Amino acid sequence: MEIQNKKHITWLLFVTFLKIGAFTFGGGYAMIPLIQKEVVEKRKWISDQDILDIVAIAESTPGPIAINSATFVGSKIAGFFGALFSTLGVVLPSFVIISLISFALRQFESIQIVRYAFIGIRAGVLALIIRALISMYKQCPHNLLSYFVIIASFAAVALLKINVLIVILCCGIVGIAASVLAAKRVK
Repeated sequence: MEIQNKKHITWLLFVTFLKIGAFTFGGGYAMIPLIQKEVVEKRKWISDQDILDIVAIAESTPGPIAINSATFVGSKIAGFFGALFSTLGVVLPSFVIISLISFALRQFESIQIVRYAFIGIRAGVLALIIRALISMYKQCPHNLLSYFVIIASFAAVALLKINVLIVILCCGIVGIAASVLAAKRVK
């Protein structure tokens, strides 16, 4: 019975991430609210804190955030096969759609209405990314150090054009240092 349940959960992970991959435009950041809604609110497989941790790890590791997030969620819920089928589910729609579009794009790229459609899609994606940002902000600690890290990270990436990986590494170091200092103060 245990094996059947694991197969069922693995299948549900595949279908869930297939749906997320098929109906999300704009990449991984646009998928975060849908992943949160599906796996936390609807299925109750993991908690909001788990999603925050998974997104932080997914951003910090090489590869697209959507694929990394799907892999980490699947792994947490159903181990190796959960990770495998979640990843396949989130990738498959994009692969099929891009393959089909690549054949037809040359014929349609000069049509004005197609250009307008992509402008509208970009605006919608921006709204989804802002929603994800607000959701993550609400779950982060609200203290002076957090605000400093947010502002310094934004300035480093947007204004100084410092590589994102370096900024993430520095943020991790600051987080570790702050945790160690806080633990020493408690003692």
